[in-house]
Amino acid sequence: MIRRAASGMAAASLATAPVISPAAELQSTTRKGRIRQSVSRWCYEKIPLDELCEKGAAMGLKAIDLLNEDEWEVPRRYGLVCGMGYGGGGEIRSGMNRVENHAKIEEAFRKSIPRAAKLGVANVITFSGNRGRMTDEEGMKNTIAGLNRVKKIAEDYGVTICMELLNSKVDHKDYMCDHTAWGVRVMEAVNSPRVKLLYDIYHMQIMEGDLIRTITENIEWLGHFHTGGVPGRDELDNTQEVNWVGVMRAIAATKYAGYVAHEFLPTRDPLRSLQEAVELCDV
Repeated sequence: MIRRAASGMAAASLATAPVISPAAELQSTTRKGRIRQSVSRWCYEKIPLDELCEKGAAMGLKAIDLLNEDEWEVPRRYGLVCGMGYGGGGEIRSGMNRVENHAKIEEAFRKSIPRAAKLGVANVITFSGNRGRMTDEEGMKNTIAGLNRVKKIAEDYGVTICMELLNSKVDHKDYMCDHTAWGVRVMEAVNSPRVKLLYDIYHMQIMEGDLIRTITENIEWLGHFHTGGVPGRDELDNTQEVNWVGVMRAIAATKYAGYVAHEFLPTRDPLRSLQEAVELCDV
């Protein structure tokens, strides 16, 4: 009787749970196409890249994010591209706001951006760097100079350089490009169609909230998006404070044509969590 009762309870549970199809059954999955979704590699580092690409493509992903140069070709085997690549654009703590970094970043971009264009890599990432007692005004001046120095490389090859917005409250203490307004002022001064902001929704919810208004009003300066549940950077579920459907609908309404990449740390089965996020954001 106990076994039968347990079996009945399990069956009832399965009947009410969302059905997640295996990758083999998802090859014909079609998405609405209003949000072109990607996923950040580092969140799934225990899964071989080929497997992540294969199963991501089956879920309806269009790209894989944050790949090193020697990995850029892998997504192409599965009909995907690298949505955001590492191309020598500096580091989180030491980036564009330091004049002494400019020559090295320029040299790296002169090598990586032509290759990115050849392999269909849409964007390469860069960072402001930490303040380190530097004023925001001085850092802004330096960052503008650095981006002006490399923007023609990006323009010539049709690859976008994206500077990431990160929070300095929880994860990246002292990071300079920690508010949208500061980043937009930099973008306005550089004024290039190939230099944009990477708007990380997780980070900006922590720093300033008001996501939909900020995205809508500044969309011309936003070249890429990342997701992540707040707080905790976990799955995009009902334990989190962001209305993901509302945010995705707002992004889609702007006619944004870039990628939205999932950058959360799964606490459950990783591929199931990723598929649930893809379903949620397919507005």
